[in-house]
Amino acid sequence: MKYDPIKNVIGTTVRNSVVLRKIFYQVLGLMFLREWHVKRALRQILRNAAHRPFCILDAGSGFGQYSYFLARSFPGVVIHAVDVKQEQIEDCRKFFQKTGLSHVIFAVEDLTAMQYERKFDLILSVDVMEHIEDDNAVFRGFCRALKSGGVVIINTPLSADRRAEKDEPKSFIDEHARYGYPPHELQSKLEAAGLVFDNLKFTYGRWGGTAWRIGIKFPMFMLDRSKLFFVLLPFYYLVTLPFVLLLMTMEYHSTVEAGGGLLAIARKP
Repeated sequence: MKYDPIKNVIGTTVRNSVVLRKIFYQVLGLMFLREWHVKRALRQILRNAAHRPFCILDAGSGFGQYSYFLARSFPGVVIHAVDVKQEQIEDCRKFFQKTGLSHVIFAVEDLTAMQYERKFDLILSVDVMEHIEDDNAVFRGFCRALKSGGVVIINTPLSADRRAEKDEPKSFIDEHARYGYPPHELQSKLEAAGLVFDNLKFTYGRWGGTAWRIGIKFPMFMLDRSKLFFVLLPFYYLVTLPFVLLLMTMEYHSTVEAGGGLLAIARKP
């Protein structure tokens, strides 16, 4: 299915309203389990960020929800948010100006051609790398851009075996350059770029995967079939949301041995 057209409809709806965009961010934070995991990792790493200068790169900022979370939760940090899509950067820039979050700087940028040198303490990349063909160039750029001791957090779908991808059904999101990464491949690519692999967690296991299919995949599939499903969404979630949130909470507080997503953390020596 095509995911970008649905994103564009949502983006257009919230574009000119500060209130609607804040509500949209809250909905994303509630419905996407990856945000729960990523925000927990950010809180753990940035616990003492307020006590010293701290510079963050939001690499592939999208709608800007992670930059907004960081700016609100850690007002002492400086955030550079970049994305390859001009319209999303312009929308985010206008919204952040209206909300007075001046310590977030937005720019259109190709991650494969980054020129930063030892600038950032933290790089965040959420569901971005699976969209980029030349991922090795990005990982090398991340290493150059980090200060010594700096951390990169990468969230991406998991692919059990890249060699088998050609035999798998078409991806839920057609815009992917790859289905995701096997854990060993992601680790080896980060290490080849000069980073020290620190930690890896599986996400979207049995409970989280079921919650995603009910709460995200099926509604997206229906919206792709007909935009009229927007009218039915409130009634659909009235029935399914409590169950979806229960499943997400169960996974969030458990150890996932295998799942559909990876959350990887690496450091620059």
